[in-house]
Amino acid sequence: MQYIRKFIFYTIHIVTIATPFILWLLPSDFFDKGESVCLSVRLAGIECYACGLTKATLHFVHFEFEEAWNFNKLSFIVVPMLFPMWVKSIYDIQGKRMPGVIGRLMYAKGA
Repeated sequence: MQYIRKFIFYTIHIVTIATPFILWLLPSDFFDKGESVCLSVRLAGIECYACGLTKATLHFVHFEFEEAWNFNKLSFIVVPMLFPMWVKSIYDIQGKRMPGVIGRLMYAKGA
């Protein structure tokens, strides 16, 4: 059981740490073409709030802010919120706790 927990812990954190680098290596228009995979578009034909967020995030990571804004305006809220989670994963995989106010917000009191 302990090995499974460690495997899950390291898998989650390695994927979290690697994702921004993988997105940066992909071309900025990688997801621009193709069918939508959103369930609300597929089933009901209605765009949800998250439609275009992946495309917008990829453009945001490539500093193409106008394109990101055109795909989904929420990317300007979501992407900056992902940064502390990414930094937390770097600290967690090293066995450390994040310092400061953000560190106090990211960890449970009893942990």
